[in-house]
Amino acid sequence: MNNWKATLLLVSGIGFSNLGNWIYFVAINIKILDLTGSAAAVAGLFVIKPIAQLFTNLWSGSIIDRVNVRKLMIFVDVVRGCLVFIIPFLSSLWMIYVMIFMISLFGSFFGPSSSVYITKIVPAADRQRLNSMMSMVNSGAFLLGPAISGLLIMTVDADFCIIFNALSFIVCALIIFVLPNVQKNPESVKPMTKKLLIEDWKVVGRFISTAKLFFIIYVLFQLAMIIGYSVDSQEATYIRLHLQLSVSDYGTIISLTGVGALAGSSVAAIMAKKISYRWYMSVGTVLSTLFYITFYASFNFISAAVSFVLLGFFMSFAGTGYTTFVQNHVPASIMGRFSSLADVAQGLIQIVLTLIIGFIAELISLQFVCLMVCGLALILGIILLLKVLFASKSDHFHTQHSETL
Repeated sequence: MNNWKATLLLVSGIGFSNLGNWIYFVAINIKILDLTGSAAAVAGLFVIKPIAQLFTNLWSGSIIDRVNVRKLMIFVDVVRGCLVFIIPFLSSLWMIYVMIFMISLFGSFFGPSSSVYITKIVPAADRQRLNSMMSMVNSGAFLLGPAISGLLIMTVDADFCIIFNALSFIVCALIIFVLPNVQKNPESVKPMTKKLLIEDWKVVGRFISTAKLFFIIYVLFQLAMIIGYSVDSQEATYIRLHLQLSVSDYGTIISLTGVGALAGSSVAAIMAKKISYRWYMSVGTVLSTLFYITFYASFNFISAAVSFVLLGFFMSFAGTGYTTFVQNHVPASIMGRFSSLADVAQGLIQIVLTLIIGFIAELISLQFVCLMVCGLALILGIILLLKVLFASKSDHFHTQHSETL
């Protein structure tokens, strides 16, 4: 099987699974609300996944880097499909929470595993286009999923949507099953011990110490994006209370963000061979943070909607550039460990920042706090752009450590 055929199959499988996830996302919220009538119970869904990921990410990378990632992805999707299938038959809120926690535990293995697999199966020259295509498919799923879910809930019920998501995991597993095996060496799974984990963390530390410029650029990007994501928790409050728009207006603005993201990822895929991923990442970050600022400076529906369309558009470039950057500069042999440990740090920072911003916003002006925070993200984005400009004059962006077939 040639690389592009395998790539298209992988994009199709993951894209279909993501479509199922968005259909499920709406349905599970409706199911919990119908079951309990409690907004707090629905809010509980949003803390289960990050808690599960923090619990697994300290050690999941050690497993990912030592097993056949293709087989691991298949196993994870089959298990998730089976667990999701059980949810419609549960009548206890806490049993549903437990099931969602288990799904999230297994799901935390899939993202890093797929990154390793893509790095190994796709040549470095084609990764930027592949990541743009993946972003385009995910944006399409974001747009279509909630709409399809709403239609299915009206015509059938929420449980049918949940079962559809279970089947989408199985379909994704079947597609991955026909993809080529990228494991060059025999599997060497070792017992998971404290000593092994510490040694793995040291391996990541040694890599960081020898790739300081990479790490500086990586941290600048992550901080700029995390600060931006931390104010996402305030966007609904800002739209409803500050702009005094309706729930329908809020839904429209979010949908338009998806339109912008789909357009951005489409353009990014077309331009992948002409514009370097380093400019996607750096310029995309600056413009993304800029439109966070214009959103929180908006004064009506049109200004808010235009800001979010452009935010979605340029975040597609930033995300594509960042993903390609990591794939090209982190050795595939330690990518699982690096990504998992990085996710722990990012998750903790984002949780703390979100809580701090929410607390301060209660004390002073919400708009002022969000503008100041987004301004800091923009400054970090500009520093990132300057660092990338400096690095592009050296051989940094031409040195690639990842393994390819």
